[in-house]
Amino acid sequence: MNSLYLTRCSINTATLGHREPIDVTIDRIAKAGFGGLAPWRHEVEAADVSKIARQIRALELKVTGYCRSTYFPASTQAQRQANIQSNVRALNDAAELGATCFVMVVGGLPEGSCDLSAARMQVQDGIGTLLEEARKLAVPLAIEPLHPMYAGERSVVNTIDQAHAIARELDPQNDGFLGVAVDVYHCWWDPQLDAAISSIGKDNRILAYHVSDWLVPTTDLLLDRGMMGDGVIDLERFRQNVENAGYAGMVEVEIFSRDNWWNLPPDLVLQTCEERLQTVC
Repeated sequence: MNSLYLTRCSINTATLGHREPIDVTIDRIAKAGFGGLAPWRHEVEAADVSKIARQIRALELKVTGYCRSTYFPASTQAQRQANIQSNVRALNDAAELGATCFVMVVGGLPEGSCDLSAARMQVQDGIGTLLEEARKLAVPLAIEPLHPMYAGERSVVNTIDQAHAIARELDPQNDGFLGVAVDVYHCWWDPQLDAAISSIGKDNRILAYHVSDWLVPTTDLLLDRGMMGDGVIDLERFRQNVENAGYAGMVEVEIFSRDNWWNLPPDLVLQTCEERLQTVC
C-alpha cells in the first residue's frame, strides 16, 4: 500500500489533549506539515470564530470536521428543541470555518429512560430537522456511529449500517448533505464491517475517516485510545477497504489518551502521528 502523504492527513485537536489555545494548536499542526485539522466546539467558542477561520485559511489547512453535535435525545420537548438550536449555532460556526462536515455524536438515553427505540427516533427526528439548515449553510452532516459500549450515554447509533439507514431514510435522493463519519475505534469489531463500508461507499456517503488504535488491555473506554500501530486494529486493511469503497478524502487522527499521549510534548505526538500514518495506516 502506498504511504500517506501528510497533506492528505489531518489532526483532530483532541489528539493533543486540548492543552493549549486553539490558535497555538493550529500553528503546530500546520508547522508539522499536516494538511488539515478537526477542531472542537469548546475550543473555537472560547476564541474568536472569525479570527480562527482566517488563521486556518491563511495556513491553507482543510477543516476535515467540526466536533461535535449536541446530543439530540432529551426527556422534554423543550430540551430537545434547545439541543437542535445549539446544533444550528454550531453549524453556523462550521460554515464559517469551512468545515467539510459537522460531526454528529448523537447522544444516548435521556436521563431516567430505558427506551432505546424512542431515543433512536428522537435522534432521527433531530437530524431530519437539522438537515435543512445544513443544506442552507452548505455543511454536510456526518453521523458518527460509536462503539456499543457508549449506547447508554453517548450514542444510540452504534454501527455503520444504522447510520446508513438513517441517512437513506432522511435523504433518499442523496444530495451530499447527509452521510457517515467512519472511525476505526468505534467500528473495527463489527462482523459486517466490510459489507457496511462497501455499502456506504457505493452510496457515496463516506464523509470522514478517523484513525487511532484499540489497546489490549484498554484501561479507560473513553480516554485510553491507542496510537496507530500500538493496538489490534488492522489499519492498513481498514484503509484499503475505505479507499476501495471510493473514499478519497483525508485521514484524520483522533486519539483520546489522558494518561499517555496527552502527557507528552505536543510536537512529539505530532511526529509520532506522522511516522505511524506513513508506516502502519
